[in-house]
Amino acid sequence: MKLVIVLMLTALPLFCYAGSGCQDIEYVIEKTIDPNESENQFIQDLEEYIPGGITEMALREFKQCFLNQNDETLNNFGVLVETIYKSEQYAGY
Repeated sequence: MKLVIVLMLTALPLFCYAGSGCQDIEYVIEKTIDPNESENQFIQDLEEYIPGGITEMALREFKQCFLNQNDETLNNFGVLVETIYKSEQYAGY
């Protein structure tokens, strides 16, 4: 499961780098850490990014990992993402 999370998080910056813009990444992260968004709604919102059933199953597990976290952890994750976006290493993207 940890490998799936790592792969998903590493794929997000590559998607941004491919020229689509980081608004898509911010949208996905916002939906991922929203505790009020169910797995089914999450899948519906990201349907255009899901090529098949295996990816959908992985995203359901991915979302469930975040649903299992408390609000403090989710807020801290949001702060982490913002810190990464504002870092010097990320400035090249």
